[in-house]
Amino acid sequence: MPTKTSKSRNKKNLVIVESPAKAKTIEKYLGRNYRVIASKGHIRDLPKSQMGIDFDNNYKPKYISIRGKGDTIKELKSEAKKAKQVYLASDPDREGEAIAWHVAHALNLDDQAQNRVTFNEVTKDAVKNSFKHPRSIDMDTVNAQQARRILDRIVGYSLSPILWAKVKKGLSAGRVQSVALKLVIDREKEIKSFKPEEYWTIDAEFKKARKQFKSQFWGINGKKQELPNNEAVKKVLAKIDKKQDFEVIKVVSRERRRQPAAPFTTSTMQQEANKRLNYRTRRTMSIAQQLYEGINLGNRQGTVGLITYMRTDSKRTSPVAQAEASKFLHEQYGAEYASKNPRHFKNQEDAQDAHEAIRPTSVYRTPESLKKILTTEQYRLYKLIWSRFLASEMTPAVYDTVRADIEQNGVIFRTTGSKMKFAGFTKVYDNQQEKNVELPDLNEGDKVKLAKSDNKQHFTLPPARYTEASLVHALEENGVGRPSTYAPTIDTIQRRYYVKLEAKSIVPTELGEIVDNLIEKFFPDIVNIDFTAQLETDLDQVEDGKKNWVKVIDKYYHPFKKELDKADSEIEKVQIKDEPAGFNCDICGAPMLIKMGRYGKFYACSRFPDCRNTKPIVKKVGVICPKCGKGDVVEKKSKRNRKFYGCSRYPDCDFVSWDQPIGRNCPNDGHFLVQKKTKNGLVILCPNGDYREEPKEKEDS
Repeated sequence: MPTKTSKSRNKKNLVIVESPAKAKTIEKYLGRNYRVIASKGHIRDLPKSQMGIDFDNNYKPKYISIRGKGDTIKELKSEAKKAKQVYLASDPDREGEAIAWHVAHALNLDDQAQNRVTFNEVTKDAVKNSFKHPRSIDMDTVNAQQARRILDRIVGYSLSPILWAKVKKGLSAGRVQSVALKLVIDREKEIKSFKPEEYWTIDAEFKKARKQFKSQFWGINGKKQELPNNEAVKKVLAKIDKKQDFEVIKVVSRERRRQPAAPFTTSTMQQEANKRLNYRTRRTMSIAQQLYEGINLGNRQGTVGLITYMRTDSKRTSPVAQAEASKFLHEQYGAEYASKNPRHFKNQEDAQDAHEAIRPTSVYRTPESLKKILTTEQYRLYKLIWSRFLASEMTPAVYDTVRADIEQNGVIFRTTGSKMKFAGFTKVYDNQQEKNVELPDLNEGDKVKLAKSDNKQHFTLPPARYTEASLVHALEENGVGRPSTYAPTIDTIQRRYYVKLEAKSIVPTELGEIVDNLIEKFFPDIVNIDFTAQLETDLDQVEDGKKNWVKVIDKYYHPFKKELDKADSEIEKVQIKDEPAGFNCDICGAPMLIKMGRYGKFYACSRFPDCRNTKPIVKKVGVICPKCGKGDVVEKKSKRNRKFYGCSRYPDCDFVSWDQPIGRNCPNDGHFLVQKKTKNGLVILCPNGDYREEPKEKEDS
């Protein structure tokens, strides 16, 4: 019969993480004496059916088990009873610390026990080393998360009922999402109020010997001059004698060095993935999570986390990783490509700097070596992260540049040339992709001939609408939100139909403008960027143990409560008027209306709820369906918001095309022709063959 001592020897240590994928990876690293299971995220939270905050007792939160987590909690308790020791190994950030604290409470563990382990990368060495240095739960970090959660609950659960009562049901408002919406709407106001200003340019081509090169008008008699109108252009051109040579009056040659960018933070990774890979912010974070938690690389290596923790605002890199990168560069590219000293990049002033920058856990796991193992999405994002990190430890790119001023009768044209002398970091990662612009050998006193000149009228352009990438940048730049909040914030304002995506641009909807106007008028602090950024700073100070979390909530809640009481009595109900659709219901004959729904406008019968006939609003492109010849070709949106074209008679006709049909057929095979956007304009082509009509150049007026 086994003794108590032998039973305790057979007991395993229990490790609790968030993710099942991460659990499998870590269990392999720790060996047979450990059992690793997942909490599958948070197991306790504030109740959905009520505010869940005791305002008379220092904002004490009322936590309950999350619905659907009963079996998980039961399993955690069962395994904890059998365990020799319980370790809490959730992610190394505020949410992770809060999850560990909630699990400890659910399992009746001691808050002060040395049972909290964290690691920045899911690799064997990092994980095993973290278990040598367990610590107690950091209550300052937990309190920072609690303060954010409580403030977000107060704002959300106070504003949302007002929006339901005064605007329409199903709406919501939040602290960070309201600021994000305001940024989008303010940009739209800038665009609408923008007044373009006229300006002109004079481009010229000069010739020395047999080589031609381009140049631009710079100024007159040594002073830079703008060209505000055509009259100014005519005065400049009147000074030029086309039969007379120009003279090179000044040549400046120098060497220019371009330094590599820092390794990725959460924000810069989301921005580059959006620009280069066309990934939405949520998609980027989902793929990054997979790379962090671990990918099975085969029998020899097993499951390995390929990148460090992906929620970070730090540009700092560990000396060990820098040394490995230097060694790799010496071996693969040569000493001239490796930075002589480890690089140190400056963080933003409000960066928490809790974790390293995002980097590969080993540069020796090259993207190409993993290409057959990773999915296409994983490979593309991993390659981006790997290349950016390796480039950050490389030498600068070196360019030989030339600037020459060319003059005749006081009229000065300026030309610039640039030629790469040494590739440096651009051999691995180039975020600007400069092109060589080579000039002939130019020396002061040289004579050159004017081959041709071209004067053009331009108008200044309004600021561009935000893309997901530029909105993330704006939120970070203004100190609004933190790495973990960017993707869910942008996702929320799209799901609520406060904004919509047109191509890659974020455009506010009528509903978004109504909500923003209401919040800005009655709750100005909520959409005040400086006010929101200061809260983030206060939360950071709570995490650092410099501020009391209850006093921080006090500071923001009391002014908000006054605004809330005032708004409840003063806000009048917003009437979103239904518009006549201009045709009758095909079921009951009553007039159809254009209504505003959660996902945009739609047609609905005016006799609702007696008649529930609804129809989507579609945009006709003015072409008859090339398949059935009866329906109209209409513009539609896929589930991923991608534009495509189909027949209005669907499902009777299943015609579909990603490109817009133009109503003509191909002269070669009779297939319908489509138009496709290119950099040079709209191209007409046959999807079935080689027929193509290039865009016509605009004739000079």
